[in-house]
Amino acid sequence: MGRLGKIAAHMVLAFAAMLLAQALAAGTLPDASALALAALFAGAALAVEILFRVERSPWRFFAASDGLRLARSALLSVLTFALVARLADVRQPGGLRTLAVAFLLQTALLAGLRIVRRAVHEKALVDALTRLRPAPASPALPRLLIVGPANEAEAFLRAPAALGERYAPVGVLTPQARETGDELGGVCILGAIDDFDAVMAQLRDGGLQPSALLFLTDGPLSAFGAERLGRLKTEGVRLLRRQGLVDVAGGSALREISLEELLSRAPVRLDPEPVRALVAGKRVLVTGAGGSIGSELARQIAASGPAQLVLLDAAEANLFHIDRELGEAWPQLPRRDVLCDVRDAARLELVFAAEKPELVFHAAALKHVTLVENHPCEGVRTNVLGSRNVAAAARACGAAHLALISTDKAVAPASVMGATKRVAEAVVRQFAGGDKTRVSVVRFGNVLGSAGSVVPIFQHQIARGGPVTLTDAEVERYFMTIPEAVQLVLRAVALSAGDVEPPTGVLTLEMGEPVKIIDLARRMIELQGLIPERDIAIRITGLRPGEKLTEALVDVNEIARPKAQGVTEAAPVTPLPPIPAEALAALEAAALAGDEFAVRAQLFALVETLRTVSPAPAATGKTASAPAPAGKTRDKVVAARTQA
Repeated sequence: MGRLGKIAAHMVLAFAAMLLAQALAAGTLPDASALALAALFAGAALAVEILFRVERSPWRFFAASDGLRLARSALLSVLTFALVARLADVRQPGGLRTLAVAFLLQTALLAGLRIVRRAVHEKALVDALTRLRPAPASPALPRLLIVGPANEAEAFLRAPAALGERYAPVGVLTPQARETGDELGGVCILGAIDDFDAVMAQLRDGGLQPSALLFLTDGPLSAFGAERLGRLKTEGVRLLRRQGLVDVAGGSALREISLEELLSRAPVRLDPEPVRALVAGKRVLVTGAGGSIGSELARQIAASGPAQLVLLDAAEANLFHIDRELGEAWPQLPRRDVLCDVRDAARLELVFAAEKPELVFHAAALKHVTLVENHPCEGVRTNVLGSRNVAAAARACGAAHLALISTDKAVAPASVMGATKRVAEAVVRQFAGGDKTRVSVVRFGNVLGSAGSVVPIFQHQIARGGPVTLTDAEVERYFMTIPEAVQLVLRAVALSAGDVEPPTGVLTLEMGEPVKIIDLARRMIELQGLIPERDIAIRITGLRPGEKLTEALVDVNEIARPKAQGVTEAAPVTPLPPIPAEALAALEAAALAGDEFAVRAQLFALVETLRTVSPAPAATGKTASAPAPAGKTRDKVVAARTQA
């Protein structure tokens, strides 16, 4: 209903209320004079509306449930009284008229009493009675412009603690242009989100430039334009969002928007119940718990109520920080920190036997492509042999489920890191079967803000004044934020755990469209209020050993099958050949001996076996041919294998 319709309804109700009041008082039907008085009363109501703008507040945000409960209570009181009076043969003057007036007055008084009590509690009583117009922003407080749907903005403004650091709201921008002019809790809707620049110019001209913008929208903030957001940040405007459930414990209701959120696409929204059902009441162990992925896994698992959470990592400082963070956010959560290297099979077996985890998330890995390329023996010892040790320990202690975090670089791997992860996928799955441990492998692409990501590198280069360096203008990667990636990992594992039969393939996360790294660099420069190539140079350095122009989530011997929202299964076309124990033993011996040439040769031979479309004869060790990576990727594979 539009504002004119609301005003008309207000006048009709005022007219009817006066007629009813006169009829009840006189005990007769209204005459001409009563109609005139009612019309005069409606005119007075119109004057009050024009002065106080009562109908600027949308009706849909009135707390209808509270009012209906009060009306129900009053109606039951009236009916109970009428029943008792009839049984006792007591006659009250006025009959039904008296009962109706009693019902209305009781409802009004009950509601009025609560309204006054809440107004006193929120220290808004005097302001509400004396203010004729929306309150101007307090000059003593930083100004806040809210961007998002009207219902979310109204709920935010209604919550007393929502403003956290105490901002003075100057207006709201919503997706609907027709809501312009409405009032939410005394704050005016200034226009539609599409009118963002015009509204900001008006506020600036009126001396009301906001100190902060609060985004309540679900969509990607990159839709607002990197240049625009960068300009606002340069002007000192803070970009805020509400805290999530995981982050809000003990902190402010608002938080600064991270760079990763400004660069990302629209996040995937998933039902949290399957994940909660997977984790709640279970003993959970996370390897690599201090890393970027492992620490976020630990946070989201902690929020789902496990019986115990074991944090395992070889990095002392990282382990200390995540353990302390979880202790502050969830002090009642039983947890234990374990300083342990996944390469140490004997130590792992003792830890798993003592903790008896039911769910194991294996995130520990060496992930930096260039470093692992330069140190292939270390990559094999951690990524391949460490994964074997974790899988063996999980099965030995009777864990119900093991989840390996893999990478898109395991598909047609051109680098040692990708090859180690591809072999690790196969190794851990060989420990599944029977009624014991179920194994899931989850494969996804680059994560914004993770260790080794280009984002912190670009940030450092921009802060230094440039140049921003990248290997090739055509390089593109899949990207998602750390919380979204971990949410999808947990979702994928929950789906796998709920299946009657375990998945035959690798679970992959839908990453959206790949992003060109050069476009990412340009957006990051613009987000600092700078212009690419003018303020910050971009320099192409050439592909490094092990790098590819593009990545994929499904290999040549796999087919993609939809699993659920955000999750796809990359199932092998034909059953994968097992990795012989002697082949793994030979790889281990070469890695321990530091023989980098032998490690590369044996590692990529295993990869070719795993990428065959038809099973290879196990006795001879020969493999059927598989399509080799094309173009520059193929050259890099050759270069990687011939490096000594």
